[in-house]
Amino acid sequence: MKTGCAPIRRTPAPPEFFSTDVARARRFYLDLNPLKKRPLTVVCGGVEHCTPDYQVRRKTFPFYSIEYVLQGRGTLQIQGRALPLRRGRLFSYGPGIPHHITGDAADPLVKYFVDFSGTHALGLLRSCGILPGGVTEVFPANALQPLMDEIVQAGLRGGRPNAALCAKLLECVALRAAAARSPLAGTETAAFTTYQHCRRYIEQHCLRLRTLAQAASECHVTNAYLCRLFQRYDSQSPYQYLLRLKMNQAAEQLRQPGALVKQVAADSGYPDPFHFCRVFTSVFGRSPAIFRGLR
Repeated sequence: MKTGCAPIRRTPAPPEFFSTDVARARRFYLDLNPLKKRPLTVVCGGVEHCTPDYQVRRKTFPFYSIEYVLQGRGTLQIQGRALPLRRGRLFSYGPGIPHHITGDAADPLVKYFVDFSGTHALGLLRSCGILPGGVTEVFPANALQPLMDEIVQAGLRGGRPNAALCAKLLECVALRAAAARSPLAGTETAAFTTYQHCRRYIEQHCLRLRTLAQAASECHVTNAYLCRLFQRYDSQSPYQYLLRLKMNQAAEQLRQPGALVKQVAADSGYPDPFHFCRVFTSVFGRSPAIFRGLR
């Protein structure tokens, strides 16, 4: 009997619930028989480059799952609805959720998927607004790609630390998806387009803009409507967003050698440096003087 030889590592066979209509894929398998009492366990996942005739039809699924379309087009039939799939769409299914996914032969799908289980699984889906059977969209369309890539890389490395990392990264995906959600086409798209325009305008002109009224006027909307847009699509008010942008710019200036608080305040649109200091402290929890001394 030989000793001292490294054990042969065999690549697990794909579970039977995976579609075979895939041209190439990078998949990982961590725990196909997870303990239900654990808070969150990533079972498997990966990225699939689908064939033109891609199709998967399931009456149920053993785990909760999210899929994220990176490229291509297709159709998802779920919960009595037929929804188009395209870049940036995120959807979910799980136990007891029949679903039928087909690809567009002229524009084959490229999509990520993560299958998971645990006592916190439903809560995670709820936090990003896609309970099993749900569909959402993120903006920009590639917003989730870096995190999904990290999950795949950690999953392929395997081992307990990387399994734990995959679970944490999945939580980050949920948070990022919640922050980047945009309405599906045909639902509130005019309002969302206006919100995007206003947000970009405030970002581009943050140093010059001083008040909410000025920002709303230059965006050609009322104060009340601008606030409603941010309430619907953001986690902060438009004025909070403006202040954050101003103070981020000011913080960068304060890091420069020889920067004077008075000059930075003036450049940020605050003639009164004492007022600027109060605002800076309210945003970051540190005064400009203390911030400048941080290394």
